Amino acid sequence: MDFRRHPSTVRRRTALLAAATAVVVAGISACSQGSSGSTDVALAALPSSDQTRLSAYYDQTPKWRECGTAGFECATLKAPLDYDEPSAGDIDLAVSRKKATGPGKRLGSLLVNPGGPGGSAVGYLQAYAGIGYPKQVRARYDMVAVDPRGVARSAPVTCLDGKRMDTYTQTDVTPDDAQEKKQLSAAFDRFASGCQTGSRVSKRVLPHVSTVEAARDMDLVRAAVGDEKLNYVGASYGTFLGATYAGLYPERVGRLVLDGAMDPSLPAREMNRQQTAGFETAFTSFAKDCTARADCPLGTGTPKEAGQRLTSFFTQLDRTPIATGDPDGRKLVESLATTGVIAAMYDEGAWPQLREALTAAMTKKDGAGLLALSDSYYERDPDGSYTNLMAANAAVNCLDQPPSFTSAKEVEDALPAFEKASPVFGAGLAWSALNCASWPVEATGEAHRITADGAAPIVVVGTLRDPATPYPWAKALAAQLSSGRLLTYDGDGHTAYGRGSDCIDGAINTYLLTGTPPKDGKRCS
Repeated sequence: MDFRRHPSTVRRRTALLAAATAVVVAGISACSQGSSGSTDVALAALPSSDQTRLSAYYDQTPKWRECGTAGFECATLKAPLDYDEPSAGDIDLAVSRKKATGPGKRLGSLLVNPGGPGGSAVGYLQAYAGIGYPKQVRARYDMVAVDPRGVARSAPVTCLDGKRMDTYTQTDVTPDDAQEKKQLSAAFDRFASGCQTGSRVSKRVLPHVSTVEAARDMDLVRAAVGDEKLNYVGASYGTFLGATYAGLYPERVGRLVLDGAMDPSLPAREMNRQQTAGFETAFTSFAKDCTARADCPLGTGTPKEAGQRLTSFFTQLDRTPIATGDPDGRKLVESLATTGVIAAMYDEGAWPQLREALTAAMTKKDGAGLLALSDSYYERDPDGSYTNLMAANAAVNCLDQPPSFTSAKEVEDALPAFEKASPVFGAGLAWSALNCASWPVEATGEAHRITADGAAPIVVVGTLRDPATPYPWAKALAAQLSSGRLLTYDGDGHTAYGRGSDCIDGAINTYLLTGTPPKDGKRCS
């Protein structure tokens, strides 16, 4: 259970009721550079001959069909399971689109991805982007999405059934003694083992769900829809996916927006530590708002004092869970409560819901509100089933780079740094980063810079108090990209586009519609 990469969809869920995604506790992507510092390794572009070598895949013509959601079409594309050995067989990629509505000249296709890893891009398109993106953008672009390999409808990775997932999400991630540490490691072991035995498809695809492979799949989609260049909006982990595409195919970059950017040059442990600090920044902002209100369950005083009260509440739950009224008998334990609070950090619009949930839990011993927030984060449905978000999240992250920690001793040694980064969330996020230690497939990626030399201007968006993708990551990615343009949002929550800032939306819309990027360093509120 590791919160390292969370997509932008908890916000979409709570604020817009869109069924997008929500990252979970799994891993990160990049490499083994030790516990801190970035890398000098740069992602190399693929040779132009690659398309010729894979012509059988690039020459596909999608057979579009109705797919149950009015106005949307769906198709299936083939991709090689292993790009290095195409003869090893294929996988099916689920693609959906909504044609440009007009008026105005069609600008091609706009591919969207909500993040994760593990978020369904097709679900995001049909529930939000295809109907909720600015009308002028939808008028000029065919809105398109592909579920990345291993995700949702595209050869999904499966790990645990609903009941075992319930057990997994309730695992104590702040172990107090040797026995609890063994129990946590055992939970990660069972999850990892389940991903290899969950299904025949899961076992087959597990070694081939890296971000690089997913980016190569996006180029097949670009060719299939008839575009010479890729136009793309990616949020959260979707920025890493989009930046990876730019690094592999710089000459095919059209208009790319990377919103809630990640820094691919950071090794996993350092990325986890910095994200931990990001959640503390977001909680501090929430606490300042909360303690100024009469109904704040964390009382009055400083954000530090509010954090201490919340930590004390978590400690009480660790000893004595409280009722939730859940039909499956789940109680609110510390891990679920923490996840519920973290979920609300993604969108300041969820802060009133969090205040109500905390008030009910802390004063009435009613954990239903925090459990609902946690379930939204994990994409748990009322019938007790889960999407494959958590499975895909771990599968991608644990393949993209070696584990942050390989033993409990390594976590213990790093705890002071994580607890300094966040007194509220540090311990739990450090222990959660142990999840890739027993992963059944060896990592194939490493931390790397992405320069995308020769690419058209790429807009990189960062939010100052973003919990999941801290603002320094956007600055770092924009600096790495040869054509990066940094656009800053002085606000709370995860990502910036479509969150109510006319300045942000106007700059991005202008770029998508005219190709003119904002001035590098532009700031909005």
